[in-house]
Amino acid sequence: MEFLFSILVKLIEIYQWALIIYILMSWFPNARGTAIGKFLERICEPFLEPFRRIIPPIGMIDISPFVAFFVLRFAVVGLTQLFIWIS
Repeated sequence: MEFLFSILVKLIEIYQWALIIYILMSWFPNARGTAIGKFLERICEPFLEPFRRIIPPIGMIDISPFVAFFVLRFAVVGLTQLFIWIS
């Protein structure tokens, strides 16, 4: 059970890094048009889309990726607490 938990947490951490890179790519022109940008778009946009529908941009700043990132962090904390409770 501990092995499965550690794999799941590691996958969430990798996904968080993918989100960070995807967010930072928006600061550079044409970065999302590259192969890496398109790959990150395919894996990040389905997760970000519900947050974008709920949270409107503030001026020119889209804060929905930050909220999505914090939801993932809370998921890791929740999984950790669940694992501690089960053990």
